[in-house]
Amino acid sequence: MRKLYFVAAAAFCMSAALPISSASAASLLADVFQDHAVLQRDKPIEVWGDAAPRTNVTVTLAQADVHATADDAGHWNATLPAMPAGGPYTLAAHTDSGTGETINDVLVGDVWLCSGQSNMALPVKATMDAGSEIATSANDTIRLLTVSNDTSAAPLEHFISPVKWLAAGPLTVPDFSATCYYFARDLQRHVNVPMGLIFSAWSGANIKTFMGDAALRKVGGYDDGLDTLKLYASDQKAAIQHWGNILEVWWRAHLPAPVSGEPWSSTFQDDSWPKAPAELGYWTNWGIPALKNFTGNVWFRTTVMLTASQAAQGTDISLGNVNEEDETWINGHFIGDTFGYGTPRHYKLPANTLHAGENSIVLNVLCTYRGCGMFGPQESRAIQLQDGTSVPLNSPWRYNVVPPSIGQAPRAPWGGVAGLGVAYNAMIAPFEPYTLRGVVWYQGESNTGEPSTYQALLSNMITDWRSKFHADLPFLIVQLPDYGAPPTNPGPSGWAQLREAQRATVADDKNAALVVTIDIGNHANLHPVNKQEVGRRLALAARHLVYGEDIIPTGPTALRAQRHKNRIVVTFTDIEKGLVAYNANEPIGFELCGTTEASCRYATAHIKADRVSLAVPPRLTPTHVRYCWADGPICTLADGARLPAGPFDLPIEQSHNKKAIRHHTRSRKLHAR
Repeated sequence: MRKLYFVAAAAFCMSAALPISSASAASLLADVFQDHAVLQRDKPIEVWGDAAPRTNVTVTLAQADVHATADDAGHWNATLPAMPAGGPYTLAAHTDSGTGETINDVLVGDVWLCSGQSNMALPVKATMDAGSEIATSANDTIRLLTVSNDTSAAPLEHFISPVKWLAAGPLTVPDFSATCYYFARDLQRHVNVPMGLIFSAWSGANIKTFMGDAALRKVGGYDDGLDTLKLYASDQKAAIQHWGNILEVWWRAHLPAPVSGEPWSSTFQDDSWPKAPAELGYWTNWGIPALKNFTGNVWFRTTVMLTASQAAQGTDISLGNVNEEDETWINGHFIGDTFGYGTPRHYKLPANTLHAGENSIVLNVLCTYRGCGMFGPQESRAIQLQDGTSVPLNSPWRYNVVPPSIGQAPRAPWGGVAGLGVAYNAMIAPFEPYTLRGVVWYQGESNTGEPSTYQALLSNMITDWRSKFHADLPFLIVQLPDYGAPPTNPGPSGWAQLREAQRATVADDKNAALVVTIDIGNHANLHPVNKQEVGRRLALAARHLVYGEDIIPTGPTALRAQRHKNRIVVTFTDIEKGLVAYNANEPIGFELCGTTEASCRYATAHIKADRVSLAVPPRLTPTHVRYCWADGPICTLADGARLPAGPFDLPIEQSHNKKAIRHHTRSRKLHAR
C-alpha cells in the first residue's frame, strides 16, 4: 500500500495546520537518491520515485537498465539487479518525454540504518578523544545521511526536511551519530566495502514513536490514541477536542483524594496551592526540597482579567518556553497539547474561549529528565489581541505537584518523542523500500518506566520494519548500559527489566544480536562517552550474525540455571579464553530469588570452567537467579577477551547431577577458547 502525502507540522508546532505534499512537486527519483549515495550490494536494488501518471521511466546504473511505468497516482518502482561492491557510478532516471534526473558518485556497499534515542544521537564531538577522532575521520568510502527530527500523522513518501549524503570527514563527522560512525569504521576494517550510514534517531524517544500503526495495534492498548491520530491528520480541531476529553476522563479517575474540583475548571479554587516564583523558571531552582530533583507532572494555574473588547479580540495565547510537554486549558476548555524541549508554546484560541472578567489559564507540565518547567521572560506569556496589542499574564502563578504514585497521564499521540508512530511516519517511512544490510537499534531509556511492555513493542517493531524493507533484515540491539547509583541491596529496577526484555527479544530472534554495554555506562551520566567501544562490540556482533565469521560475537551468555543439591549452577556460552572476575577471585552481582521481590538475596559465586556456582542462602527456596539486576549495578563477570557477561533473569531448573547439566547444554554452545 502506498503511503499518504500528509506532511505533519514539526513536533514543536503541533497546533499548526497540516500542509499537504504534492506528487507533482516531487523529484523523479525519491529523496534518498542523492549524490554520494550508497546502494546495497549483493541484493536487488529498489529504486522508485514520481512522474506524471502512466509515464514510462527508464533507470540505469552501470551496465544495467530497467523500465517502469508510473501508476495512476504518479508513483513508479523499479528493481535493479544485484551488484557487487564498487563504484563510483552514476544512477539516472528518465522518462519517454525527455525529463530526467541523474545522481553522481554513487557507491555500492553495505547500508545500515541507525535509529533509537539520545545514546544513538550522541554525536562524535561529544565522545572521548573527539578531537583526534574527528581529525582522522576522512574516509570517502563511509557515507553519512542524517534525517531531521520531524513528525507526521500519517506515513510520508517524502522527507519534511531535505536529506543529503555526505562523505565522512572532519566537517561531516562531528555532528553525526557516534555509535553509528564508530560501528561502521570498525566494521570496515574487517569488511572492506563502502558503508552507507543512515542516522534517524531522536533524543528522548519512546519506542512507540518509531512504530507503525499496524505494529502498535498488534501489541494492543493504543487504539484510542491511534484513532485520534488518524482524526488529527484530517481534522486537527476535532482531534484536539477528542484528546482533551480522553485526558479529562483520565485525570478525573486519577486525581488524588480528597478532590475539591478539577484543576482545569474555571471555578476551581487554588488558594491552597503554593505561589510559584514570579519569573517561574526551572522548578529545580525554586529552592523547594520536593522539587529539587523532581521529574513528573506539575499543575500551573493563573488568571487574567479582560474587558469585553479584549475578550472579543483575543486570537492567540503565548505561554513562554515549556519543557517538555504541556496540556493546556483556558476557562475549562482544552486548547492543546504540545511536546518540545523548552520551545515556546503558542496556541490559537477558538472562538468564545475568552470572556469579560476573570479568565483561568491552566497547564499540566510533564518533564521526564532535566530543565523542567515554564521559563523565558515574563513578557513572553500573554494574550494577543486582534489589534496587535497584548494582555500580559502577570497575575501570580500557583502550582501543585502531582504525586508520582498516580502514574503518568496519556501523552498526545502526535507528540514527537512519546507519540504513536509519528517519528516512524516522517523519519523511517520515506526510506521504504530502500535496500538495507541491517539496522542498529539503541533505545530504551525512555521506556524504563514501563518495562513490562517493552518486549512486545520491540519484537513487533522488528517484525513491522522487516515487512517494509525485507523479511530477513538483521537487527543489532544495543542493551542499555548501567546508569544510576549502585545498589546496596537487591530490589526492583525498571532498567534491569528493560534489559531483560531486550535480551529475551534477541534470544527469540535468529536474525538479531544483542550488544552488552553494562560495563561501559556511567553511573552519573545518562550518555556515556565511550561510544568507540559500543561501535567495536556492534561490529563484532555484525561480523558474526551478518557476515558469518566464526568468532565469539558477544560476552558470556547465560544458557540456563539448575539446582544441584545446595547450590545453583549457571552455565554460560559465548566465552573467549575462559570466565574471569574483575578485582576479586570470584564475581559479584548474582542474586537468588524466591517467588517475591522481597525474597531476593545476594549470592556468593564461584567460577568453575564455563559455569558459575552459587551458594543458596539459608531459609531461601530460590526459583530464579538474577545477575546485574539494578539501574546502575556493579557486576564483575567477564571472559578473557574482556567482554562482560550480560544481565539476565533465569528460572531455576531442577537437576541432581553434573551429567544432567552437561546433557541439557544447548548444542549451539561455543566452548571456551
